[in-house]
Amino acid sequence: MKYKNIIFDFGNVIGRFDGRYILQQFCSSEEDYQLLADSIFPHWPDLDKGTIDYDLNIETVVSEVPARLEKNVRTFFRDWPVHVDLLPQTLDFIRELRQTDARIYLLSNASTYFAEWFSHRDPIKDFDGIVFSAPLKMAKPEPEIYQYLFNRFDLKPEDCFFIDDLEENIKTGKFLGMDGIVFTGDIEAVKNSIEF
Repeated sequence: MKYKNIIFDFGNVIGRFDGRYILQQFCSSEEDYQLLADSIFPHWPDLDKGTIDYDLNIETVVSEVPARLEKNVRTFFRDWPVHVDLLPQTLDFIRELRQTDARIYLLSNASTYFAEWFSHRDPIKDFDGIVFSAPLKMAKPEPEIYQYLFNRFDLKPEDCFFIDDLEENIKTGKFLGMDGIVFTGDIEAVKNSIEF
């Protein structure tokens, strides 16, 4: 294999993050969905970067929606990670990588809540290193979070291969000397790139 370290993003690489699908699990109508979406999703990047407190954000959203939707908001923010479906092909690939000498890392933008919720769950609980954005108050594609990953785990960028679903995140990695691929669900393309 061409690289010593394989670095995964989480959303749409390990688990499917479809905001509309997830939020719909907490709504009984399209009207309710829209009311909730208009208040929940604009704050999402700030939650991922850790620049707003998760619990305080819940109170902000509650104040922005009709009172009848308060329970929906609170249930959503407690239970939404349950509706992130893991991607079978990626799980199989991670298992295959585990049979090699490669080390496996996570570099993902996610809220403090999601970071706490998922850090101790399969498949990432057994990764060689995990970096979630919000606890560090930095986020991709800012170079600082990549440098944190490299420094924290003593990685050389040229020994790493990054799998992320967003082109701008791969571009920053390449700027810093780390190869990568924009993930579209095609595991074979990843395997070809790393000469697996």
